[in-house]
Amino acid sequence: MSDSAVAVQSYDLFTPEAMADPMPLLHRIRAESPVSHLPQLDAYLLTRHADIVATLKDRRFSPANMAQGLATFTQAQQDELLPLRDSMHLWMGHTVEADHVRFQQLLKRYFTPATVNGLRPRIRELTAELLDAVADRGRMDVVADLAYPLPANVIAEMLGMPTSEREQLQAWSRDIVAIFQLADFERLRQSQRSVLEMEDYVRGLVRQRRADPREDLISMFVAAEREGQVTEDEIVANCVLLLFAGHETTAGLIANGLVLLLENPDELARLKADPDLTPAAVEEMLRCDGPASLIVRESTAPVEVGGLDLPAGKRFYLAMMAGNRDPEVFADPDRFDITRRPNRHTAFGLGAFYCLGAALARTEADECFRALLGRFPDLRPAYDALDRSPVPPLGHRLHSLNVEF
Repeated sequence: MSDSAVAVQSYDLFTPEAMADPMPLLHRIRAESPVSHLPQLDAYLLTRHADIVATLKDRRFSPANMAQGLATFTQAQQDELLPLRDSMHLWMGHTVEADHVRFQQLLKRYFTPATVNGLRPRIRELTAELLDAVADRGRMDVVADLAYPLPANVIAEMLGMPTSEREQLQAWSRDIVAIFQLADFERLRQSQRSVLEMEDYVRGLVRQRRADPREDLISMFVAAEREGQVTEDEIVANCVLLLFAGHETTAGLIANGLVLLLENPDELARLKADPDLTPAAVEEMLRCDGPASLIVRESTAPVEVGGLDLPAGKRFYLAMMAGNRDPEVFADPDRFDITRRPNRHTAFGLGAFYCLGAALARTEADECFRALLGRFPDLRPAYDALDRSPVPPLGHRLHSLNVEF
């Protein structure tokens, strides 16, 4: 079908209303122009569940190279950010598919559901330690006291990072998150500083593991390096990615998931009455407010999307938050229902680039909510308004979440 046969409308995702609450606009876009154009981003927006699923499974779409976003800066600024660009080119999920698959094969045995399930006792212990630390206060900031430190401690232990360095890890990660946003030059400059500091730190751990291998991920990478499967630069860059991605997204899942429960007290009461609903509740949290509000892809060959013929080299923003509330797939899609079945959300992607850490994130969230609601059954909000800011396009960031118990 030619593109002239399909109406393609343009929309602005950067209005104050859309940034404050994008769902009304996304529902309208899905109904009016499922394949639409975003002029500010020179990209197409997909909002239908079926189109998003088809695109994620289609090998003619590859992950958009995030380093290309640096091309909007002056040449002098691009030159200054060259070390950041070089590191990003090595990140799993941001490389060509063959390199991504090579890293996935190395890491798969550490992130299978069975292997991750073996981490449950340790995740339970770490969660209990964090809750012990705030129990006597009768209040906590869920973001700072639980949602961030729990997954940070888990991934740091998996990589063999000493406990004393984990607060530094969270500080680095807060800077690195700008890479995944529409950030200005100064924020990206700070991101680069943190990436380079993390790389120096990881190189030291790699040297230690060469001399003294242990049962951790870095030791596994070092063994693969000896066999010629990876280079040191690839190890370092991808350990930085794992340290960041291994806790940043799960932290968002835990914090935003609790907001959904607090905003839906009937569902919260339901979960407290039946903790075995926790896995299903986590899936509904992922659907309603998952950590990835959108995924970016580029066409590597001519493609047809939603009846629209497009050439290679086009950029597509897959609005996961819109697809996961598509009424064609989800009944009453804006309702938070912790017993929803089936729940065919795409929060972790699909296909060759399906999120490697999906099982770990699910397990951490499951253990966290069971422990939190079991320990503090009278947990309640201690804020007048959410301390949340938009992260365009379509994202948001929860800075704090104060609760009492």
